[in-house]
Amino acid sequence: MEKLTQERLRALDDDHIRTHSQMEQSNEDVLIRSSEIPGGYVVPPHRHRRTQFLCVFAGVVLVGTERGRWMIPPGHALLIPRGLEHSVEMYSDVSMRSVYIYSPEGLAASLEPAVLEVTDLARQLITEAVRQGPVPEERGRAELVMALLLDEIGRLPERRLGLPFPASGRLAELCRDFVEQPSPTAKIDDWARHLNMSRRTFTRFFREEMGVSFVTWRQQACLFACLPRLAAGEPVTRVALDTGYESVPAFTTMFKRMLGASPRAYLTSRAAA
Repeated sequence: MEKLTQERLRALDDDHIRTHSQMEQSNEDVLIRSSEIPGGYVVPPHRHRRTQFLCVFAGVVLVGTERGRWMIPPGHALLIPRGLEHSVEMYSDVSMRSVYIYSPEGLAASLEPAVLEVTDLARQLITEAVRQGPVPEERGRAELVMALLLDEIGRLPERRLGLPFPASGRLAELCRDFVEQPSPTAKIDDWARHLNMSRRTFTRFFREEMGVSFVTWRQQACLFACLPRLAAGEPVTRVALDTGYESVPAFTTMFKRMLGASPRAYLTSRAAA
């Protein structure tokens, strides 16, 4: 990753502000933007009057909202409802494409963010739409490509990569510490003791605060910690052991359960897509 100087940061901020203003003033029903952004840059909180389909081609992106945080690995996209304030952090050098839809239908009209797996067809359609540019030479062909793309977005499979996160308090501190140093063997009893709660009270409190069980959140948080390192090319064995797994097979089992493929197969398919 390049080292971001103050001058580079200002240039990135200026580009974001300029582009955001142009998009918000546009009357086009669908807009597409291609972005190559260095790791470490954080797009400050903002919102759009269109639904955003943020598709990651390379690198890892973390999108934060008041409703939670979503990590987007290569080959996936986050559907961000119109009007929802969000920030975007680049965990590594990122290549991404965004489709902004003014009149979404079906899945794209969801009021809640959703992580979607991008099919080969969707990726190719996005690539073609970017290639055609804002003023395509063949208007009829461009309209067909866009219509098919919007239909395909509405059919993409959802992946549970969202990580609920409390806004503040002692539970938030524990969650932040865990994301920094994840462990698949973290115990409910230890967390309950930190919060001076009984196991039963903590279990109920955690689910009420987070919307998921402690075990489900722990698994998801471990995956959060692993994806940027795997996407950066670190060996699976090192990542598995550093994350607290006793063996690579145990780590692989968790990974396959969450993403449907082994780490190597998953990342290879994302790179080849």
